[in-house]
Amino acid sequence: MTISIETPLLYSQPLSELNRCNVWLKMESSQPTGSFKLRSAGHACQHYAQQGAKGFVSSSGGNAGIAVAHSGRKLNLPVTVVVPETTSERARQLIQQEGAELIVHGKIWAEANELALSMTSSEIVYIHPFDNPLLWQGISGLVDEVVAQQVTPDAIVLSVGGGSLLSGVAQGLERHGLAQTPIYAAETYGTASLNAAIKADRLVRLEKLSGIATTLAASQVCENAFNVSKKHDVRSHLVTDEEAVAACKAFLNDHRTLVEPACGASLALLYGQKMAFAPGDNVLVIVCGGASVTYEYLLK
Repeated sequence: MTISIETPLLYSQPLSELNRCNVWLKMESSQPTGSFKLRSAGHACQHYAQQGAKGFVSSSGGNAGIAVAHSGRKLNLPVTVVVPETTSERARQLIQQEGAELIVHGKIWAEANELALSMTSSEIVYIHPFDNPLLWQGISGLVDEVVAQQVTPDAIVLSVGGGSLLSGVAQGLERHGLAQTPIYAAETYGTASLNAAIKADRLVRLEKLSGIATTLAASQVCENAFNVSKKHDVRSHLVTDEEAVAACKAFLNDHRTLVEPACGASLALLYGQKMAFAPGDNVLVIVCGGASVTYEYLLK
């Protein structure tokens, strides 16, 4: 049984014309939960289930928590998701809709995470939102799918929060001998933990996170993502909240697909023509999606 699905690879005529190259969209927004996180959570949960796990616990109130809840339902195993008070009502509804037990605890993620970790046992496995090699391995499969469709990317554009997407894509590129491919890593100014780490040449924990791209709001990227930034050609770019939201709206008009501002950060690099490519370049954009985004949210 597979939990995540093979997602469409679409050629974007509007973005290709705008950027004078070939822009390809890997539509992770088409995953059953609406986010690439189903690749990571699904792969990890399936692995642990095969090892004898009897249930899962997560501490993410965003895409990862919803993906763990969905994975547990598909595997017929119970899931508990602990979320902080700041978690949106929409996200809470989606977690419960998947049949998971929802616990609201603490004002910030760290407090919710502490409770989640206390609930683990030899049979109840904790699924981290972004920092586990199994997560990256699951995500890496999207590169396999792109290569199988005979598209060799000359550049990758993706958004960075905790760093699992960057880690997984880098792993997939390495598997296909494409480790030299530049990766354009987008963050908003209020969530720029990778950018801060690259500038400092060490892992940095941000004292404050802000802005609309809440699912990018990891105060520190995972160590593996930082290592990827040193080993690979990772080019950090920052965008404003306004640019991210504008990109979401433009993408909805151009491609009839609603994505969250976290995804809009990477799309903003293309809509804002912040990069330069050769006419024949194939630019692969990971449309990471957004499990709980609504159009009304973008209008706030």
